[in-house]
Amino acid sequence: MTGRSLLDRSGEPVAEETISQLAEGLNGSLIMSDDPAYEKARRNWNALIDKYPGAILRCRGTADVVAGVNFARQNNVLAAVRGGGHNVGGRALCDDGLVIDLSGMRSVFVDPSAHTVRVQGGAKLGDVDRETHVHGLAVPLGVVSRTGVAGLTLGGGVGWLVRRYGPSCDNVLEMEVVTAGGEVRTANETENADLFWAMRGGGGNFGIATSFLYRAYPVSTVLGGVVIYPRSAAGEVLRFVRDYMKTAPNELNAYGAIMSTPDGVPASAVIVCWSGEDLDEGTKAIAPLRKLAEPLMDAIDAMPFPAMQAFLDEPHLKPSRNYWKSTYVRDLPDQAIDALVKQADGMTSPQSALVLECHGGATKRRPADFNAFAQRDADFLVGIMPQWTDPADDESNVAWARSTAEVMQPFSTGGTLVTYISAGEEDVVRGAFGSNYERLREIKSIYDPENFFSQNQNVKPLT
Repeated sequence: MTGRSLLDRSGEPVAEETISQLAEGLNGSLIMSDDPAYEKARRNWNALIDKYPGAILRCRGTADVVAGVNFARQNNVLAAVRGGGHNVGGRALCDDGLVIDLSGMRSVFVDPSAHTVRVQGGAKLGDVDRETHVHGLAVPLGVVSRTGVAGLTLGGGVGWLVRRYGPSCDNVLEMEVVTAGGEVRTANETENADLFWAMRGGGGNFGIATSFLYRAYPVSTVLGGVVIYPRSAAGEVLRFVRDYMKTAPNELNAYGAIMSTPDGVPASAVIVCWSGEDLDEGTKAIAPLRKLAEPLMDAIDAMPFPAMQAFLDEPHLKPSRNYWKSTYVRDLPDQAIDALVKQADGMTSPQSALVLECHGGATKRRPADFNAFAQRDADFLVGIMPQWTDPADDESNVAWARSTAEVMQPFSTGGTLVTYISAGEEDVVRGAFGSNYERLREIKSIYDPENFFSQNQNVKPLT
């Protein structure tokens, strides 16, 4: 128990009577720092982030979200918004302020005849997969089932189905949004269209998405898994993935990785997912990726899509410290791959990885201004993902991530994935939103002119 008080932005404690009035009007609960549930409630997925909110509002529904927004605005309290709580930058929490926590709002409603899914803002990918799979459907989301749908979608959303059906934000039909003024708005192509445009890829800058209506697709059984190769094959693996995926069918997605095996042996790998209906065709499409060298392990098989979505969950199950960076590249010349292989020698933690993600495909069918997700002209994203457990290793891992990003700068488009922006990396936010940045500032000025929603990958209003 910390004894922390809920403070306003000037550093003054909020009156206990005012806090009691908020608590009494909730359907959910208000967790203060002297509550036995506080330590667990403030826990963040990324152990590198250690923040102490003044209060945590566990919402049960949209009315609680409205109450939290109004309370924070009226009492000049800093507010952070938590969905699934998987943000690598730890922006779901704030010191001394109010966390508006949607993590208990995880309901998923499938309309199988319309191929649509209504999802509450605190749901995780696994919640969605569990319900849609019953109907033989899937929503294009990410690659780890413990990820929150809200942060993923608001930041764009790239995963196993991105090449076939586009990013998550392209597959949102409607949102329910609580704005900085405490209003509940429907955002779609015809109602509050500018807000709808901005929230599909613009991060949590414009309001709190309490629910999403997604388009779903007939995906049930996929062919997926991993082939692990020796570390000495890393350059060959990345070069082949780069070349092969440029012309591969959109039903196939593959990531190349430089990483370590679960028992700590340095290795390289190809992680694949074939989502097409014909698994025999998928076997043929994946075959070249399975014979790049003598594999240490080949674990590719047919599996339910939810199992594929959870295939990479293991590294995220235990508390760990994370500091991620990323850069988009239109092409990846051999000298860039050689530089990545060399940088991999500096990975000090067996949990760390360098990942070549393949996007392209359906993502490139839309123009950069289709919605706020501007990073469409690049086929590849280089993910720089140090992960470790000992606080004594913080400095070396952060330095490695930054040096790797610097080495990749000559090959970068200047863009980065919004959801991969770590704490303290606000200088890359503008590049993440690319050509849409100024329009996002204009829309921010309409819906949040005081920058109430600031604990995010922040876009500042023009006013």
